[in-house]
Amino acid sequence: MAVVEQHARELSQGARQLGVTLDAAQTQRLLGYLALLIKWNKAYNLTAVRDPDEMVSRHLLDSLSVVPFVAEGGERWLDVGSGGGMPGIPLAILFPERHFTLLDSNGKKTRFLTQVKLELGLGNLDVVHGRVEAFKPPQPFDGICSRAFSALDDFANWTRHLGDAATRWLAMKGVHPDDELQALPDDFSLAATYVLKVPGCQGQRHLLILRRS
Repeated sequence: MAVVEQHARELSQGARQLGVTLDAAQTQRLLGYLALLIKWNKAYNLTAVRDPDEMVSRHLLDSLSVVPFVAEGGERWLDVGSGGGMPGIPLAILFPERHFTLLDSNGKKTRFLTQVKLELGLGNLDVVHGRVEAFKPPQPFDGICSRAFSALDDFANWTRHLGDAATRWLAMKGVHPDDELQALPDDFSLAATYVLKVPGCQGQRHLLILRRS
């Protein structure tokens, strides 16, 4: 019980530092997600972070660091290469009125994501098992996000057909990717760059927002 309380304290303090308000139900769901991640990670290798005590900062708070940018608008969001569900699941918990699609080509990971959806009752979440290049949704997404998914040029090229001129592409990165920006396709441009200060995370974190012309 002490470990759960410690994680709950770290989550609430970190969220406050990020300027993110969590209600009791959201906190419980985020901690429920963390418990499932810890349990399934042993067998499914969902994340390289093995220490549960590091997961609050490196997964939950890191995902919550983009909440203000998602809050700016967009009803339909895609999390590409979602893996263990970051940032898609925390964002779906924070924005129940919006719809999130989590896509990954790894069947073990999408099975885990489907289990999380069922256990946490996330009706605003869809899980898609497949390759992003082959994914054909009925309409463009308002926002497309990725966290350590690929180089920026691949992210843009592989998801180009999933958005339009109104779409915002949110790429969560560590060190600022100057070389990757040089290789951006001609129809993509950098709209904004933000330094993300994630409580408990040592390394650099950046958010790059791309637009397509």
